[in-house]
Amino acid sequence: MNMTIRPRRLRTTPVLRKMVRETRMDASTLIYPMFVIEGTDIREEIPAMPGQYRVSLDHLAEELEAVTEAGVGAVMFFGIPAHKDAVGSAACDEHGIVQEAFRLAKREFPDLYLIGDVCMCEYTDHGHCGILDGHHVANDKTLKSLARIAVSQAEAGADMVAPSDMMDGRVAAIRAALDGAGHTDTPIMSYAVKYASSFYGPFRSAADSAPKFGDRRGYQMDVHNRREARKEARLDLAEGADILMVKPAMSFLDIVSDVKALSDVPVAAYSVSGEYAMVKAAARNGWIDERRIIGEMAVSAYRAGADLYLTYFAKELAQMMREGEIG
Repeated sequence: MNMTIRPRRLRTTPVLRKMVRETRMDASTLIYPMFVIEGTDIREEIPAMPGQYRVSLDHLAEELEAVTEAGVGAVMFFGIPAHKDAVGSAACDEHGIVQEAFRLAKREFPDLYLIGDVCMCEYTDHGHCGILDGHHVANDKTLKSLARIAVSQAEAGADMVAPSDMMDGRVAAIRAALDGAGHTDTPIMSYAVKYASSFYGPFRSAADSAPKFGDRRGYQMDVHNRREARKEARLDLAEGADILMVKPAMSFLDIVSDVKALSDVPVAAYSVSGEYAMVKAAARNGWIDERRIIGEMAVSAYRAGADLYLTYFAKELAQMMREGEIG
């Protein structure tokens, strides 16, 4: 048999395979989500997310030390307040849990890049992402609260804010508020395409943010829709988003690819709590090779077009990249 073209020629050695690798990754693109909780001497492992913890401020520095030692340069904080109310007032409290976490992190780890999740679900007693009008989330009333939250985080030391609420017009409202408060250099990483996904279950347990009634399908996206994702992304671009995020990652890689194709801004993909929990559960049962699976999941997101990758496996991935296992 005379075959001129043999693709296997470029797969014969590890060195050659890396030379011709099409998808390149770097630890500088990883973002590690973290849960900070009010109180003292708290370091609680999250039952549905083995290896992930809710930590109080007095344990935060040791957690951030582990993050930086692993080679991860950016974190995103989610706050769990001691008290919640109907309007999520703790979210924009000058001395709220996330605000104090930013101050501590900025003081102790000045080179770490700090991102604030801007939402209200962790702070409201009803668990929804905005101000209620009866059982309906009032979009325009919520915008004012989101803008205040973003400004409070920036003033506390957040380098970037990331609205995850899915209210219409929130990027424009936050951009105007940040600029008006003198934070013109603070970027917005918008959860531009956030689906009403079943993959969020472990997060809602971790953050105590499950809705007390109904669900979030009235404002988060229908998992069946693809064209609508492009519309959402374009709207956030027009309103001033600096980075567009797709959430979740694994089941929506077609959307990551679409968003990458329609804009010139960086695209982020969030590998969410359900993805993490499934890998951990399968690995504990000996059904998968955890290390290879998390590497493959990350590669798939970057291959689809992600420039940034938010993942609870960030520390492990940074090590794998450093050792040349992936990247």
